[in-house]
Amino acid sequence: MVERRAEVVGKMKMLEEAAAPLINFLQNPALVQELQSDKQSNLQKLNERHQIGPNQIEALYQFAKFQFECGNYSGAADYLYQYRTLCTNSDRSLSALWGKLAAEILMQNWDVALEELNRLKEVIDSKNFSSPLSQLQNRTWLMHWSLFVYFNHENGRNAIIELFFQERYLNAIQTNAHHLLRYLAIAVIINKRRRNSLKDLVKVIQQEQYTYKDPITEFLECLFVNYDFEKAQQKLFECGEVIENDFFLGKQAQEGSFVTVPLRDEFLENARLFIFETYCRIHQCIDIRMLAEKLNMDYDDAERWIVNLIRNARLDAMIDSKMGTVIMGTQRSSVYEQIIESTKQLSIRSYMLANGVVAAAAATQGYNL
Repeated sequence: MVERRAEVVGKMKMLEEAAAPLINFLQNPALVQELQSDKQSNLQKLNERHQIGPNQIEALYQFAKFQFECGNYSGAADYLYQYRTLCTNSDRSLSALWGKLAAEILMQNWDVALEELNRLKEVIDSKNFSSPLSQLQNRTWLMHWSLFVYFNHENGRNAIIELFFQERYLNAIQTNAHHLLRYLAIAVIINKRRRNSLKDLVKVIQQEQYTYKDPITEFLECLFVNYDFEKAQQKLFECGEVIENDFFLGKQAQEGSFVTVPLRDEFLENARLFIFETYCRIHQCIDIRMLAEKLNMDYDDAERWIVNLIRNARLDAMIDSKMGTVIMGTQRSSVYEQIIESTKQLSIRSYMLANGVVAAAAATQGYNL
């Protein structure tokens, strides 16, 4: 280890000396302000006025990479940012952007990491790669790296849905990374504002069921394709275990003397809501005890949960405590009343249409006269 340390320190000094002219220049704000948006013009000025050429710029890249490998992520991020402002090699610039993203993730600067992730996406989508396979590989890498950002950033749940449902990236998932469907499914289930994406998600899960499935995708398939509530209940229990053991999903939080997994609890709450809503669509009278079994809850907790749901979501339902049932559609009118109301609306529309025709005819007649 002593020999290894001496080797590392020696290499660091060598790289630092090679990049020193450019580093000294970049540390002078007055000189940096002279730089323009035209990279070629900047390189010419640096070479003429400060004797800084391609060798020093390449040395800055190697020095930044070495700083990253030594664990100095802050320094590496700064040097890689400065390197990209001067680099004219698109492949090197892309590599530096990957390094900058990695450094921000390791420093847990999630706002900056999200900006770098979006910037990297723009570069990957616009760059001319040597082959379509290379571009597919870069998109696959991007989605994997994005999991670090999306499951730690406050707006990550929306962002992951927007990215993964884009046609190019959805094709990459279906071609090269089927296991990412787990994270897309989690994001859709826990995001109440993106319920409109559920139908598209279920369609993709059906298409890929022969190549990939896990308890989370199977839960959606059981509930929204097969309407198998018994199996959905079983999968719901397995989902909790999967989330707890997943690196990105199983992040723990301390609440007093208790340790919880917030995302697991949020997932189970929304998954139970899906079960309840789906079950209510096909039943008018529901036994609370049976529903409690399907939701993996005891009777009292299930009754309180349903009461709160009816109150907060303003569901058209009521609870019969004596019979232990939930009665759906208590405010619905009878079929006879619905037909009468529809007939009234039809009569009003017909009257308005007739008046419109008469008025138009009168106006035409007056014009001819």
